Amino acid sequence: MKKICNFCGNKNFKETRVQYIYKHDGKMLIVDDVPCEQCEFCGEQYFKGEVLKKIENDYSEVYSARRKAKSQVLVPMEQFV
Repeated sequence: MKKICNFCGNKNFKETRVQYIYKHDGKMLIVDDVPCEQCEFCGEQYFKGEVLKKIENDYSEVYSARRKAKSQVLVPMEQFV
């Protein structure tokens, strides 16, 4: 069965690694080098379930202090008015 992009209908994908931002309860975890399939036309990204589960588990470990993150960044925030 041929894959079709749910966003644009394109049939061409490439295997790549991207940065993924996981957000939950007002907290974030930025994960680099996450494997995904990306639509070559519109850039829509598709992740395997086990990849997303690992990111979710990593988030839980970091925020429960069972594991320290490799690094941290300070991100300024603004409200759009």
